[in-house]
Amino acid sequence: MTDEPDYIEIGRKLFAGEAEFYWAAQRADDLPPARGLEIAFAGRSNVGKSSLINALTNRNALARTSHTPGRTQQLNFFDIASGRFSIVDMPGYGFAQAPKEKVQAWTKAIQDYLRGRTNLARVFVLIDSRHGLKTVDDDVLDGLDLTAVSYQIVLTKIDELKKGELERRLEQTAAAIAKRPAAFPEIRPTSSRTGEGMAELRAGVARLLVERGTLL
Repeated sequence: MTDEPDYIEIGRKLFAGEAEFYWAAQRADDLPPARGLEIAFAGRSNVGKSSLINALTNRNALARTSHTPGRTQQLNFFDIASGRFSIVDMPGYGFAQAPKEKVQAWTKAIQDYLRGRTNLARVFVLIDSRHGLKTVDDDVLDGLDLTAVSYQIVLTKIDELKKGELERRLEQTAAAIAKRPAAFPEIRPTSSRTGEGMAELRAGVARLLVERGTLL
């Protein structure tokens, strides 16, 4: 029996490498050719998605952050660790200061991407830990279940919760996704501001890549 790999260290090294933007798509026919595995990040507008991607990759401005909800209006692709895999920053859902037609266009691009991207390994769905799962989140999870796209819940902004509040939120979220067929059962609590949970999230990505045969 072999020892379990040190995924914390593997994840640290993985995300210590290069990270750079390489593609943006507003429609399904704008998507880049598939190359290696892709890890996508989704969440309500203003959930802290761009901040989390920046913290995860140890960058200050890899993904665009804004106090205005809905600023990410396309699928943004980032090359990580010299082509080891890609991160896909998806438009925030639930609210956007953009014309209705534009919102509909990028919503369709997201749906087409999720349905047809064979190299998509997992979607990390970000949930604001202060508020928990909302109806709009449930609608997104329903769609992921329907298309059988593997997803995992990541709680953001846990630095703004007391310990007891976080434990209750973790329990509530675990119960809510327990019977969802495409949900990965382990929930990741994180804080982009303090860095809490980032090492574990990196380790989770590293484990996924190892299990898919693209690392080690």
